[in-house]
Amino acid sequence: MLPFSERAVDLTDRQRRVREEIESICGEFGREYWREKDAAGEYPHAFVESLAEEGWLGVLVPEEYGGKGLGTEEAVVMMETIAASGAGFSGAQTIHAAIYNSSPLVSYGSDAMKEELLPRVASGDAWIQCFSLTEPEAGSESTAIETRARREDGGDENGGYVIDGEKLWTSRIDVSDYAVLAARTTPRSAVERKTEGISLFLVDLEEAFDAGTIHIEEIEKTASNVVSSFRVEYDGLRLPADALIGEEDRGFYHVLDGLNEERLVIAAECTGLGELAIERGATYAAEREVFGRPIGKNQAIQHPLAAAYARVQAARQLVYTAAKRTDEDDPKTIGTWANVAKYLAAEAAFEASDAAVQTHGGRGVAREYDVERYFREARLTRLVPITQELALNYVGENVLGLPRSF
Repeated sequence: MLPFSERAVDLTDRQRRVREEIESICGEFGREYWREKDAAGEYPHAFVESLAEEGWLGVLVPEEYGGKGLGTEEAVVMMETIAASGAGFSGAQTIHAAIYNSSPLVSYGSDAMKEELLPRVASGDAWIQCFSLTEPEAGSESTAIETRARREDGGDENGGYVIDGEKLWTSRIDVSDYAVLAARTTPRSAVERKTEGISLFLVDLEEAFDAGTIHIEEIEKTASNVVSSFRVEYDGLRLPADALIGEEDRGFYHVLDGLNEERLVIAAECTGLGELAIERGATYAAEREVFGRPIGKNQAIQHPLAAAYARVQAARQLVYTAAKRTDEDDPKTIGTWANVAKYLAAEAAFEASDAAVQTHGGRGVAREYDVERYFREARLTRLVPITQELALNYVGENVLGLPRSF
């Protein structure tokens, strides 16, 4: 990270230790590593395995299950540090899901599920890298999903489930041992609230692929190439009753629990990407000479980078302040912090990467200088995990008191 940035946010001793340990691991994987993986569209197994070996995939898993038992404050530092190291937003996303997909198990999984699986997650022996939610017709309207989970043979509550449906943008299913799958156990037409009737399931992917009840098709895309995304068809997928995570028909609420904290971590990944882009832009501006002088002498080069830096630091301050208060504030307040932070951080990352590309001139689109990748990733952050418009919708309704827009 840039020198002043280290002092711009007050870190606790624990946060500082997290940063140091993550920086040590990331130091083994330079910009060339990420450039090559992005160009080839390859998942960075060595990087993820290095983090897993040190227990970082279990950063949020309670210590009683072998995890580190840390919280949002530490996760923010961890993921920002990964992004800023050269991995960028997509590098952080290679493990983001592995960390957060275990959260529903921690909060709502059965004792048997937690005792069997969480120690393996914490040790890196089991990867839950995949959350299968989005559908072609539902899009951002998650309550409109139509994938159906019905009791097998119409059995009682002790029976298993049969699941049929189609999902889109299911990422990392090719490198995951388990998936968390959202499906309707009660049709939307039969519930009072559209948020009811959805359940979460833990899917053993090896068993499902062997049974031929999951079919996947990779989606070609232009950003975050180290993470593959798929269209997934569930065709008669059979799951035992104990694959249910939490309460039947209450899965949507299980997803919402902890969503704001996760969104703050996404914002931290954006600020890490912004820092990375500014650092590369400033380094190039100081070294590149045109007309007998470093281009960094020109205000047309300095000002965009400096303005981008100011925006990134403002977003960082909000992210870190909010992370400290997640255990104190009410959910609506945390939701406001999270949505504003995500909005500002994504915008700041985009401005920073755009300035870095412009600083490089024609070389800004050459792979060897990396900033074109940062730009592609920064554009993606304005779309995922929610669009900027949806973040603003939350603020408009819950802070400004405006009518609900959707």
